[in-house]
Amino acid sequence: MVDGVPAVEAVGLVKRFGGLTAVDHVDLRVDVGEVYGILGPNGAGKTTFLRMLFGLIRPDAGTLRVFGRTWAEAGPAMLDGVAGFIESPRFYPYLSGRRNLELLAGLDGGDADSRIDQVLDVVDLAGRAGDKVGGYSFGMRQRLGVAASLLRDPRLLVLDEPANGLDPAGIRDMRALVTRLAGSGLTVLLSSHNMDEVEEICDNVTIMRTGRVVYHGSIDQLRAQAPDPSHRLATSDDEQAMRLSAEHPAVSVTAHHDGGLALRAQTADADGYLIALGRAGVAVRALHLEIAPLESLFFMLTETDPATGSAPAGLPRQPRDLTGATP
Repeated sequence: MVDGVPAVEAVGLVKRFGGLTAVDHVDLRVDVGEVYGILGPNGAGKTTFLRMLFGLIRPDAGTLRVFGRTWAEAGPAMLDGVAGFIESPRFYPYLSGRRNLELLAGLDGGDADSRIDQVLDVVDLAGRAGDKVGGYSFGMRQRLGVAASLLRDPRLLVLDEPANGLDPAGIRDMRALVTRLAGSGLTVLLSSHNMDEVEEICDNVTIMRTGRVVYHGSIDQLRAQAPDPSHRLATSDDEQAMRLSAEHPAVSVTAHHDGGLALRAQTADADGYLIALGRAGVAVRALHLEIAPLESLFFMLTETDPATGSAPAGLPRQPRDLTGATP
């Protein structure tokens, strides 16, 4: 690999299915060693993009390079050093996890079979390796899919919605697994429709809607543009609480549609306001975070039609370029 060559680079990528443009002039760059997230609701074009990366479908326009190679130039060798899965991985349910991996290692050849114990340990399945996959939970099958991918000793791991369908414990385990893999120096590209799944593990993200990019940038840059956290507040005297909010210009307090009050403010400003309520004799009986700032921004971006060029207030109308500048 040539120094400075990105793991994945897409320029002007387009894929159409009849009259539907599933991926519409997408630019994207994943640098070696980072964890990169492609986010968007169902139908945003995430899986179509990953299918093109794996060579399962061909783009109608644009260029897609993996470690500097295109399919036209390198053919299947474009995927040397790449592993992962599209949608959910599939296994023989009547065979054990280990036996499934043995069969896959045989297909890969080389020394893949020598890594079976190692990858089972990495995904925390060593203790269940002898059990039939039919008895695995959905989360265990997802982790076995990661283990199967790691048999190839990849430099780039591609995961399509790896936490989709998992319970909270499964999501936690998958997040911890991706974090460990990234810590080993592996480049990870994953898709998701849930901001919470990627907030703590991704270095950079691309957010898509209806095939188009609506945001490129780092998680930190996204946090800087996120709206204030939204809380539902219940007090002993909501009318007094509303009056006191006028003395705190950085705080927005309005009537909540389900009763009580809606409080929007950054944490430090909210703290000052809540302390003031207590000093004024207004008891705070409940305070619930209704929507996190990044989740709120994600909905704002993905519920805006990029074809119209409209964007939430305070956000650029066009996605940032890959150098971080805003056009």
